[in-house]
Amino acid sequence: MKKGNIILIGMPGSGKTTIGTELSEVLGYGYVDSDSVIVAREGKRLPQIIEEVGREKFLDIEAKVNSEICADRCVVATGGSVVYRDYAMQKLKTMGKVVYLKLSYETIQKRLGDLKARGVALKEGYTLLDLYNERTPLYEKYADIVVDLDGMTIAKSVKAVAKALKQ
Repeated sequence: MKKGNIILIGMPGSGKTTIGTELSEVLGYGYVDSDSVIVAREGKRLPQIIEEVGREKFLDIEAKVNSEICADRCVVATGGSVVYRDYAMQKLKTMGKVVYLKLSYETIQKRLGDLKARGVALKEGYTLLDLYNERTPLYEKYADIVVDLDGMTIAKSVKAVAKALKQ
C-alpha cells in the first residue's frame, strides 16, 4: 500500500475534520472522514451507535472501519478514540504519516460541549480530564509528527501542519 496519506489523530475538538478538509484542498489531496464512514455504514449517528452497542463494541466498529480504509493521497480524519485499538493504528501507520493535532486540556475544554451528544466514547464515570489524560500518551505513541496548535486559528493550524509535513 502506498504511504501517500496524512492521518490526523487527536482529541475531540482538536480540529481534525476542519483542518483535514482545508489541508486536503491546500495539498490537492482527497479527504476521508472515518466518523462519516462509520455513520454511513451503520446508518446511525455516533451517539446512537454508542448508546445502542456500548463503548467497547463501538471501539471495535471504529477500528474495523479505520483498518479497512483504502486511500492514496488523502487526508484521513479519524475519530478521537481510534488510538484504543492497536491493530487499527498499525494499519493507519502503513498508509501514511500520522499527525497528532495537539491542544491543551484547557483549549479542548473550551471547544467541547456535551460529550455524549458529540458521540465521544467515554468510559462510565469519566470526565473530560480523565479522557484527556488517558488518550494523550496514546496520541503521542502513535504520532509520526506532533503539531501543537494552541492559540492558532484554523488557517494558521493548516499552515503549521503543512509545514511540519515538509520537514
